[in-house]
Amino acid sequence: MRAVAVESVPETPRNLRVIDRWTLSSVLLAALVALPVLTVIGLAVGSTGDIWQHLLSTSLPRYIRNTLYLMLGVGVAVCVLGISTAWLVTMCRFPGRRVFEWLLLLPLAMPAYVIAYAYTDFLEYAGVVQEVLRAFFGWQSARDYWFPEVRSLGGAIIFMGFVLYPYVYLLTRAAFLEQSVSMIEASRVLGRGPWHTFFSVSLPSVRPAIAVGLALALMETLNDFGTVDYFAVETLTVGIFDVWLGMGNLAGGAQIAVVMMLFVIGLITLEQISRRHQRYYQPASTRLKQLPAYPLVGWQRIAATGVCFVPVLVGFVVPVLVLGELAWVYFDASWTPAFRTYVLNSCLLSVAAALLALLVAIVIAYARRLKGSRVLKLATRIASLGYALPGAVLAIGIIVPFAAFDNALDAWMRAQLGISTGLLLSGTVTAIVFAYVVRFLAIALGQVEASLEKISPSMDMAARTLGYGAGETFVRYHAPLIRGGLFTALMIVFVDCMKELPATLILRPFNFDTLATHVYEFASDEMLGEAALGSLTIVVVGLLPVLLLTRMIAKSRNGIPDQPTRPAPMVSVA
Repeated sequence: MRAVAVESVPETPRNLRVIDRWTLSSVLLAALVALPVLTVIGLAVGSTGDIWQHLLSTSLPRYIRNTLYLMLGVGVAVCVLGISTAWLVTMCRFPGRRVFEWLLLLPLAMPAYVIAYAYTDFLEYAGVVQEVLRAFFGWQSARDYWFPEVRSLGGAIIFMGFVLYPYVYLLTRAAFLEQSVSMIEASRVLGRGPWHTFFSVSLPSVRPAIAVGLALALMETLNDFGTVDYFAVETLTVGIFDVWLGMGNLAGGAQIAVVMMLFVIGLITLEQISRRHQRYYQPASTRLKQLPAYPLVGWQRIAATGVCFVPVLVGFVVPVLVLGELAWVYFDASWTPAFRTYVLNSCLLSVAAALLALLVAIVIAYARRLKGSRVLKLATRIASLGYALPGAVLAIGIIVPFAAFDNALDAWMRAQLGISTGLLLSGTVTAIVFAYVVRFLAIALGQVEASLEKISPSMDMAARTLGYGAGETFVRYHAPLIRGGLFTALMIVFVDCMKELPATLILRPFNFDTLATHVYEFASDEMLGEAALGSLTIVVVGLLPVLLLTRMIAKSRNGIPDQPTRPAPMVSVA
């Protein structure tokens, strides 16, 4: 009787069916994420008329040229700032080094368009800097002196470089911490000093990390709209807004979006080529060995401190002080019921999108853990593509199928029941939440995958032996073990949603604003004082994941604290 009872329990088929359901869900979610990309391509290819020839002969070359110049300048800036500061705080010893380890991450909390608004107020003709210069030298007007134009391509490159370099800094520092001690010691034995060791040993070993960080920074550059629009730099993102919303030509906007997608594909390809055939290993015995350091003395200490202090000063301290002063002066005018509504809208949208992104990431990552087939690997890569797409491109790919669905459903309901359903998806907050999930799913997915990889497969086997299905195993055992990673993913996606501007501008319903759109509207009307409180609020919220990263980045060679988590998008896409 006992044997019959055991045979009557269909353990294996039930588990297989659960796995199949997870796999099916993963594939369907990945297909849903891919919908905006397919829509944009379809619009661009299937358009009619001579809009493409018109763009080629008029504005498209200018959009491409400005975009290339901007990406080139920002790329050089983030590499110089990120690599130099990462090397100094990791391999050199000077006063304040441990403080700079986490201070250098603070500009990551500053959206590029916010720093653009702050420095425009700080450096323009009526700003503090030029007022002090006129008072000191006795100048009467702008004709008496020359001052660089802040709102220009050069200004956009400088300010975006100072807020995006933490991508390179974070990954490069993590790579420096993991480099081989034996190779550094061998370089010293051969008589090579710090500079020779850096260029011949350390820098080649961290090239893959630099490539990933640079690609992430350039993708953020390509996605930016607030900064380039405010500085009157006509990039491809601005071109989408001009052609689609300004000229009313959706096909032209889609074709520019395809050009932006080609830029993204090029970035991903270059990042993968830079890491091809590169493998760097180190003996396990030296993994926790203290890295040899170069003590700095005299002017070297002063120079190292200055190199590390300038990015923090320019990328965080000065903008926060400027915004803080403006927010204080204009607080009564800014702190209104409408402003509190914008804060509530931003928080609710971001919370909803973060929770959905985390749920989707769990389904896809856990399905791949259960059954690592090629289909699931492909689904994971497709689900990660959203982060590589600029917000304006996503908006085009979302609004078209959503509007088609709303129109089809409304026509069917009118014909069958005589009622109108109106807009259920397009023109609603549903479209914004969907855009947020698609764009930032890769961040949650990478974090969840990294957390699940730390759990031994033997735990899954033990749970199955006890009769638990896949879902029960995750809830009972995996979720409690990876709750820290889940919380991290949730918080980072939340903050990124709070800062997202291009997709929100296009997809938001009428008379609906978030903090990002509120700040943009006031700043575009030259009302920087009224935009200061909203900008400062975004920065304060952005500090949450940065403070978390400061705890992770303090990886010691003698201890085992958490390592800084590598941003997932490029890793997942690659």
